[in-house]
Amino acid sequence: MKPITSKMLMRGVWEGMPQAVFIYTPLCGTCAAARRMLEVVEHMLPEGILSEMNIHDIPELVQQFQISSVPAVMLFDGQQDVPKMVYRMSSVEHLLSEIRKAVLK
Repeated sequence: MKPITSKMLMRGVWEGMPQAVFIYTPLCGTCAAARRMLEVVEHMLPEGILSEMNIHDIPELVQQFQISSVPAVMLFDGQQDVPKMVYRMSSVEHLLSEIRKAVLK
């Protein structure tokens, strides 16, 4: 997963680019487990769909998109400016399904 900035994310949203963004904190054990699942998922998606952001670096996005906890995945379908939020990281299959439904229409 490639780290991105707020500006890069919003440029993609404005350009209508479908994207999935993993939101994490560095010392979060649950985030580390979610990262391992998403690394598997990443191999099953087209290049450049999945990126990551440290929640400490994006306070304005936390407020704008009302991110309530980490780990989280923000899913932008390229049509709407408001992401679908995924907070439950139960399995690789679940994450892959959620990302495909939202991003790969």
